[in-house]
Amino acid sequence: MTYVLFNSLANNHKGEENSRKALEGKISSDSVFEDLTKIVDLKKYLEEKSIEDKVILTGGDGTLNHFVNEIGNLDIKCEIDYCPSGSGNDFYTDVANFEDSRAVRINEFIKDLPIVTVKGKDYRFINGVGFGIDGYCCEKGDEIQRASTKNVNYASIAIKGMLMFYKSTTATVTVDDNKPVTIKKAWLAPTMKGKYYGGGMKVTPLQDRNSSDKKVSCMVMHGYSRLKTLIIFSKIFKGEHVKYKKNVSIFSGNTIKVEFNSPRSLQIDGETILGVTSYIVHTK
Repeated sequence: MTYVLFNSLANNHKGEENSRKALEGKISSDSVFEDLTKIVDLKKYLEEKSIEDKVILTGGDGTLNHFVNEIGNLDIKCEIDYCPSGSGNDFYTDVANFEDSRAVRINEFIKDLPIVTVKGKDYRFINGVGFGIDGYCCEKGDEIQRASTKNVNYASIAIKGMLMFYKSTTATVTVDDNKPVTIKKAWLAPTMKGKYYGGGMKVTPLQDRNSSDKKVSCMVMHGYSRLKTLIIFSKIFKGEHVKYKKNVSIFSGNTIKVEFNSPRSLQIDGETILGVTSYIVHTK
């Protein structure tokens, strides 16, 4: 039996509609559609599935994040597929050809994910942890969504923030057992499991989510000039920002701690946490 899980709260409550559209003509007519938000115990739900069953998860990166945090390191017997139908699909961009919009098996991708500790609480993540102006954009986007049903223009929020409203900080990055590195005028300092976040931003072009050493990458963008930083930031969609070595620093390791000298918003696969001064990512 094929079971399709959708997030009814996604895409302005169009989660089921978008799920059915994404899978139209691709699954059997007797497939069962179920609302992920109505499943009380997701672990138990999956444990009850047999090896012959298939579960297709639909939605975006936020739905994926909810899914992996609910199941933890559960040993799943059945096949788990993912079909993008949300507003943010960076995971799919990283692992498949998004133009195909075909379901991809994710059983191996959701095992042994990195964990980020924020304010004493642990979260698994599938793409990345954003800290700085990326977290600021999520914070402002959430405010807009609470007040309106209009689509959020994150690019506009980022540009205005970079030029006027967002203030850079001093960042301290500690990788594994190495000495801390302090970077002034830091604008963002995400740590990535994959290459992409933020709707196609190629933050860490060389990061490999399938690497055997399970290392993650932290990218710090820094600079005294708002305008120059904005120009460099605009290169991030193609991953060309890394060419600006004086303004972009890349760190790689299994444990990465990032500290800011004043609180900023943080996002985990697009989910916002306010008033954060530090986070720690560990992969083992």
